[in-house]
Amino acid sequence: MTKRLVWSSGLLVVGLAILLTGYCNRPPLKPPGNITVGSALGGGDDAGYQRAYEPRPLQFPADHGPHPDFRNEWWYVTGNLADAAGRQLGYQLTLFRIALSPIPPAVDSAWRANQVYMGHFALTDVSGNRHYGFERFSRGAMGLAGAQATPFRVWLEDWALTGVESDAFPLQVHAQEGDIAIDLTLNATRPVVVQGDRGLSQKSAEPGNASYYYSYTRLPTQGVVRVGDQRFTVSGASWLDREWSTSALGPDQSGWDWFALQLDDGRDLMFYRLRRKDGGMDPFSRGVLVAAGGQARLLRWDEVDLQPLGEWTSPKNGDRYPAGWRLRVSAEKLDLTITPKVADQEMRLTVRYWEGAVAVTGHTGDKPTHGQGYLEMTRYEPSAAIH
Repeated sequence: MTKRLVWSSGLLVVGLAILLTGYCNRPPLKPPGNITVGSALGGGDDAGYQRAYEPRPLQFPADHGPHPDFRNEWWYVTGNLADAAGRQLGYQLTLFRIALSPIPPAVDSAWRANQVYMGHFALTDVSGNRHYGFERFSRGAMGLAGAQATPFRVWLEDWALTGVESDAFPLQVHAQEGDIAIDLTLNATRPVVVQGDRGLSQKSAEPGNASYYYSYTRLPTQGVVRVGDQRFTVSGASWLDREWSTSALGPDQSGWDWFALQLDDGRDLMFYRLRRKDGGMDPFSRGVLVAAGGQARLLRWDEVDLQPLGEWTSPKNGDRYPAGWRLRVSAEKLDLTITPKVADQEMRLTVRYWEGAVAVTGHTGDKPTHGQGYLEMTRYEPSAAIH
C-alpha cells in the first residue's frame, strides 16, 4: 500500500547519507535510523518526474517492470505459510526503487546511477514467537540492484523476485540474511486486481498525489524456509502489491494502517486507513473486497468501520501501536477481529513501523469466518491517542 507511497518519497527517507550513492565511486552508505513517517513523507522536490493524474490501462508484462520516470516504486510480497506438521511462518519481502534525480547520470563511470534500491526482508516464526527484520541499500549500477520487465526480475544483490520471459508468474522469491532464508514459488490462479479508479489510487486532494496500484491478492505458494539450522518445506498463500508514484502524504495526514486479509471462504480484503493528524480516518482511505471468483468491488472510507483493540508498546523504543483491530463492513454483514500472530513484529529499520502476520476470526452474518493476512501500521506519535 501506501507505506511504499512515502518511504520511497525517499529522498528524505534515504536522506543525504546515501545521496552520493548515485554520483560517486564509493559504496552506498546506510542512512541513520529513527526517521519518522512525518519527516520521511514530506514530499521533497518532484520537479521533472511524472505524476499519476488520471487512470491509465495497465500493460503487461511492461508494468511488472520499472517506471523510472516516477520518483518512487515498490514490489511488495507477503505471505502466511505452514509445513506439514503445522508450523506457521510469515514473510515479507519489499524491494523499493527510489530515484535521486529525474535526469540520467553522466556515463563517465559505471558506478554512477540516479536510482537507489532499498530492500526490507522479514520472517515471523509463529511457533517460535520470533520476528526477524532486515534492510539493505544499493545503487542501481554495476549489477548490484535493478529491475527489468522481460524477463521479469527485480533484485537487490541476492534478494530477488524473478519471473519468466513473458510474465511475472510463476514468481520465484528468494532472500537470505545470515541463517534466515526463503526460497518460494508463487503462482497466479486469479486475475489481477486493479486498485482505486481503474488503477489510479488517489491519496489526498492534491492533483497527482496518487499512485498506480495493482495487486495479486491470493497466490498459492510453495517452497522452503530456513530458520537457523532448521529447514521447513512449506505451502500457503502470498499477496503481491505493486505501486509507482511521485507522491507524499497530504498536510493533514500523519500515517496509515493497512490490512491485507485472505478469508477461508475464498474472499480477500484490502483496506488502507489513512490517518489524519487529529486521529480520525481520512476520506481518501480506500480498499477492495475480492470475491472467491476474482470479482472485485471498491470499498470507500465510509463503508469500513475500524476500531483499535488495546495498545502494544515496543519494549525496545517505546513506540505505540494498536494491539489488534475490529473491522466491520456492514453492507457485507462482515465483522472481523484481527490479531497479530506474534505481538512484536516491529520493523526496527531506517523507518520504524509494525508489519506482520495476523490471524482473522469473526463472522459474515450468522456464519463463522476465519482467515489470515498481513497488517502494517506506522507508529503513532507520542501525543496522539490511538483511536
